[in-house]
Parts: sequence; structure tokens; C-alpha cells
Amino acid sequence: MYKYLSTLARNVTPYVPGEQPGNREFIKLNTNENPYPPSPEVIRAIKGAADESLRLYPDPECEELREVIAGYYGLSREEVFVGNGSDELLAFSFQAFFDPGRPILFPDITYTFYQVYSSLFRIDYELVPLNNDLSIPVEGFFRENGGVIFPNPNAPTGRYLETELIAEVLEYNPDVVVIIDEAYIDFGGKSVAGLIKDYPNLLVIQTFSKSRSLAGLRVGFAMGQQGLIEGLNRIKNSINSYTLDRLAIAGAIAAIKDEEYFQETRRKIINTRERVSSELTGLGFEVIPSKTNFIFITHPEHRADKLFSLLREKGILVRYFNQPRITNFLRVSIGSEKEMDHFLERLQEIL
Repeated sequence: MYKYLSTLARNVTPYVPGEQPGNREFIKLNTNENPYPPSPEVIRAIKGAADESLRLYPDPECEELREVIAGYYGLSREEVFVGNGSDELLAFSFQAFFDPGRPILFPDITYTFYQVYSSLFRIDYELVPLNNDLSIPVEGFFRENGGVIFPNPNAPTGRYLETELIAEVLEYNPDVVVIIDEAYIDFGGKSVAGLIKDYPNLLVIQTFSKSRSLAGLRVGFAMGQQGLIEGLNRIKNSINSYTLDRLAIAGAIAAIKDEEYFQETRRKIINTRERVSSELTGLGFEVIPSKTNFIFITHPEHRADKLFSLLREKGILVRYFNQPRITNFLRVSIGSEKEMDHFLERLQEIL
């Protein structure tokens, strides 16, 4: 079966995405998708871009999109990089900033793509164990390393680190790149993009997939001082100069510009998250404090793998991670009010 594969392809353990069912109707609370549609302005912009110009290559520099993002975060266009989703940006970053033989640091419970990319690009790594309450101990990054990366808020736990704690990590590691993966920052946290002017070693990565309802469009962006952005461009232009197509560029620009719609949908998700967390606590669950569009829950009297299976039988998908320390937790994406009511009803039946 693997006769023609390279040694690298044979030995790598790929990332496993959440289930995307094709032959049955489910309430999908397993992949952290936004329950609300994109801004109507996004749909209009994409339709407007679907014309005869599609025969032409898109702008390889994505200048207009970078300009809009830069204006939103108070940066210059030269401090912004865009690509095909934040996962691609992470892949570029591992190649641009981390060297084999110098272990990078990331939490023991975090986004599993970090281990996949470390293996793929032959980057050594050391794990920083989370505290017992599943928070990130910043002192774990106060040692010799070849780079630091972690999400804020963390995934799959949902816990958030305040800006001053991230500044401590940056201060201790002036000679290596510190990557803050802010995929979920818009659901209650504050971006550390404001620190970029003071820290040339800071790279902030975000995505349009979650808070801007564009998981199907695949747009991500990175922010950092010009030296870091140049590193990403060197890798990108050695692999694929045209990472974003014309439709994606048009849709992303419209999404950034429609601030009113963005604020409305994120507030809905935050309010639903707080309500559901409270109701789950009343059912005996421990709910890890979350600043994301998901919650991480465990029940002292019910096994998570069993709850996962029973919920699936009732047409509800959540995420179960069979990993050390979190084997009795479920990650539940925040859906619409109606979807979460249905989830709570089915869960009460199971309990």
C-alpha cells in the first residue's frame, strides 16, 4: 500500500479533522463552525467577483485585502500577510521561523496540528504541561528554546491568557519567534496585535473561518513586523504565489468592512455560550471558562466517550479527544439558540 511513498509520507501521522457527515442530518457541534451565515455584503461581493476576470490570476500580493486588515488593526500593509486559511499560515511559519535541532515549545494539550507540522518539517519540540485547571503556565516558556507557539484562547480547552502574561513570554524570548494563534480571539478576548510595534519577535495569526463565518472560503492572515512578514513571503513564493483566489479576496474584504454584522453575530454566540454554560453547570457538568465559540465540559458521573456516542445516536455531533488528561472531556461548539436548546434536551434525556 505504501510502496511508492517517501519515508516522510509513510511516517507522518496526519491531523484528523472533525467529522463532516454526508449521508445523515446532524446538528453539528463538533467543528467550531459559526452557526450564522456570512454577512450579506460578503455574498454580494463574491457574486460580483464571479465574472470574466476569473480567467486571470488574482493579485499575488493581495494588496487591497492586506490594506483593509492593516487599517482594522492599526498596522501598515507591510505588517500583514494573508493565505489560504490559518493552517496554511501555520505551515509557512514552521518553515520560516523554526529550525531542526532547536526544540520549540507548545502546550501538552493544544491544537494537534502543531505536532503534525513538527513531524512533517522535522522540528524538535518539547511540551509545556497545562496547570491542573487546564490553564497555560507562562513560566513553562521561560527556558531555552527554538520558538514558542500556542493558541489564545487555547484549543480545545477555551481558556484565555491576558495580554500582560503574553508580554512576559515575549520579554523572556527576545531571540526566537513567539507565535500567538488567535483563531478564537473574537469571542471574548483581546488581540495582542497591539504589541507588534514593541516586539519584533511576535507573530499573530488569525482566521476568517470562525467569527466571520467563512470556514468554507479559506482565508487566514498573519500580523507582525516586516522582517517576519518577509520570512512568510519567502516560503509562500517558494510554494504557491497565488494562495488566495479572486472570490476569497473579495469576500474577505467585505467581511472586514461589515463591522456591524460582525459585532451582532459574535455577541449572539457569546450570549448563547454563557447561557448554555450556566445550564450545563446546573446539570452537574464542570465547564471550563471559555472565551471561544465552544465549551469544554466534563461530568464526574458520566464517561465522555459514552456521552459522545449517545449524543451521536440522537443526531448531535460533538468532539471527543481520546488523549491523556482530557479523556473525560467533550468539546461542544456553540450553535444557534435552537440548536443548543436541542442539545440540552437530548443531553438531559441521556443523563
